[in-house]
Amino acid sequence: MLKRFLAYYKSHRLIFTLDMLAALFIALIGMFYPIITREMLNDLIPNRKYQLIVIAGVVLLALYVIRMLLNYFVQYYGHVMGVRMQAQMRSDMFVHLEKLPYSYFDKQETGKLMSRMTSDLFDISELAHHGPENLIISTITIVASFIYLCSINVILTLIIFVCVPFLLIISVALRSKMHEAFKKSRASVAQINASLESSISGIRVTKAFTNADKECEKFEEGNREFVEARREAYDAMGKFHSGTTFITDVFNVVVLIAGGFFLYNGHIGFGDYSAFIVSVNLFLTPVKTLIGFMEQYQNGVTGFERFLEVVDATPETDCEGARDAGVLKGEIEFKGVTYSYGEEGEKNVLDNVSFKIEQGKKFALVGPSGGGKTTICHLIPHFYDIEQGEIVVDGHSIKEYTRESLRRNIGIVQQDIYLFNASIRDNILYGKLDATEEEIVAAAKRANIHDYIMTLEEGYDTKIGERGVRLSGGQKQRLSIARVFLKNPPILILDEATSALDNTTEILIQQALDELCVGRTTLVVAHRLSTIKNADEIAVVSGGKIVEQGTHEQLLCENGEYADLYRLQFRENLT
Repeated sequence: MLKRFLAYYKSHRLIFTLDMLAALFIALIGMFYPIITREMLNDLIPNRKYQLIVIAGVVLLALYVIRMLLNYFVQYYGHVMGVRMQAQMRSDMFVHLEKLPYSYFDKQETGKLMSRMTSDLFDISELAHHGPENLIISTITIVASFIYLCSINVILTLIIFVCVPFLLIISVALRSKMHEAFKKSRASVAQINASLESSISGIRVTKAFTNADKECEKFEEGNREFVEARREAYDAMGKFHSGTTFITDVFNVVVLIAGGFFLYNGHIGFGDYSAFIVSVNLFLTPVKTLIGFMEQYQNGVTGFERFLEVVDATPETDCEGARDAGVLKGEIEFKGVTYSYGEEGEKNVLDNVSFKIEQGKKFALVGPSGGGKTTICHLIPHFYDIEQGEIVVDGHSIKEYTRESLRRNIGIVQQDIYLFNASIRDNILYGKLDATEEEIVAAAKRANIHDYIMTLEEGYDTKIGERGVRLSGGQKQRLSIARVFLKNPPILILDEATSALDNTTEILIQQALDELCVGRTTLVVAHRLSTIKNADEIAVVSGGKIVEQGTHEQLLCENGEYADLYRLQFRENLT
């Protein structure tokens, strides 16, 4: 893990080197005060060398001015380096998230991922900056002060440093407890973020059902867990700080008693004794800095571990020898496909499913919810890997194509439309990023949304809000259809694209969809059977299997599940 962390310094070697040099000089300048103090007490003041006293003061002041500038450099450029490393890690995490399979996001909450990308990475950047700086300044100061103390009185120095092993023992003993406590605390923060993201996203549902009190109750439950996790973390931190602080306080007691005896017995002069006390405090300051650094270290290490959990997640990979699909014709065939979302041994969502869609034909899937229709839609673009069987497009297994090139040939319109918090133009343009303005307008017209767009004050530049909240359901659906028109794929998947719309809006959307289907191989998942009566073939999916297959007329004649569904909907329409 350390090697991977240090790798992020490579792009910032110059700033890091200058930062560490600045930290080195800051530590060395700090040593001049006790040296000058000793010289003044032993020589300059007793011998009344006033001119040298003034010169020493001026030199010390000049050194402090230099240290002030060095401190600015360390604080400014050190933090800039930390932020740049944080941005690099955030980019790496985001790029990796884009490569992860559907199955990863089935098990992850958005708020938790956001927590890892924000607060966790912030703590990592703070560690990246302050960690080496504190270690260098503190280590050099401790070593230099030890050497200087030895130059004053070796025996007294060794007596004092007997306390150091006790400090190390306490630090090591309490460090692991701090690590676990802060890791648990990080998890509780992520849980709160996930709960908050869910509650805010669903605020309209909450208001519609007047369940604000319930949401507050859920949030407070997470809040209490957070407080408890932080309490445990601060308990571990408190024990760590109190224990280590006690040992450092013992240093002062040892200096006072041992130094007093040495001074009393004439083994050390008053000037040396005074300089020794100053130098001991010079030693204790970096020790306390390192003790305080442990909290930041635990936060940073815990954050980096959580960062690695994401970037080490297995990404989508193409099979060996996979090639670019180019422009596909669109013939699709399922051959004995079996698939389950859960762990091995769980019930299959699809069980030995086989069917074929000829190029340019419309194939419809109907049946009860949970039967496996949407799963079939997700398998064609290779969002998931099947466990058994084969999916063939244009005579080749989809495993022979790169996933990206396969998906370029597929357009998907779903019931649950996702639109970005951007302009109408940007959302349509998502279908083909290099499209011209004319192509965008043409796609909007074919989706029957252009006239509405032109009634808006900002037209295509109108911002539609998060998930298109400023648009109606039908408008969002038509915008998604325009996006697919712009993409112009040979394969089209319509997953209950009109089931959430009213009859009037459905008719308008259906007109756009009918035009969209022309010349394309189309797989339609439909709830309303009236929308797929004219499909070239219809399959009834139930319990993960295709139980009936044929044209609308053939299935009605079989008087099976499709006929029952049709009669039920027909009766509902009559009522």
